[in-house]
Amino acid sequence: MPASRPTIYCAGPLFNQAERNEMTLIADLLTNRGYGVYLPHRDGMEFRLVHEELTERGWAAPVAGAFLHAAIFALDIFQLVSECDAVVWNLNGRVPDEGAVSEAAIAWALGKPILAYKEDVRSMITGRDNPLLVGLVEFETMSELDQIPDRLEELLERRISTPSELTNLPPAVQKAVGQGSLLWTAMQDESAVGDNMALANVVTELFAPKSVS
Repeated sequence: MPASRPTIYCAGPLFNQAERNEMTLIADLLTNRGYGVYLPHRDGMEFRLVHEELTERGWAAPVAGAFLHAAIFALDIFQLVSECDAVVWNLNGRVPDEGAVSEAAIAWALGKPILAYKEDVRSMITGRDNPLLVGLVEFETMSELDQIPDRLEELLERRISTPSELTNLPPAVQKAVGQGSLLWTAMQDESAVGDNMALANVVTELFAPKSVS
């Protein structure tokens, strides 16, 4: 393994407290093993909270929702493509979280290692998960939460492909990565992570329509 530990993107459902707690537990397991971690609702933005801040400032809810979604999309694409070396994908739920499915597919297309965790028997087809999902992880999932760091170590050690260079990516992906990079840099400069007022300031500056308020 390299001297500097890889950064891991944690993809999974985040729409209620139980889901957020499970994702935080996964992130903490990785952090305790020395990995860098990007957990979207904690290290990026939680839509509901930032949206509330924007509407309190007078933005119409649909307008605020539109440019906040654009900001979140750009930020998460930037993290997936440029900042993170692998993905830990939580497949629990009645159906897998659609955002996490997209994130896993993007990581797969980039040649980045993906580890799939699932202890939920729902959404199986005659005892198996949808092949277009588990095919992204070579039809292997794991159900033991505490084994995630060890299994991830194995995946990273046997990695044989080099993720695509940014210049080789399609123009739409390059655009999203560029926007996300600007947003992430501004978030760091303003110490905005975890501060919904500061996040609203940054998102408004970079993504809000200039002629509508």
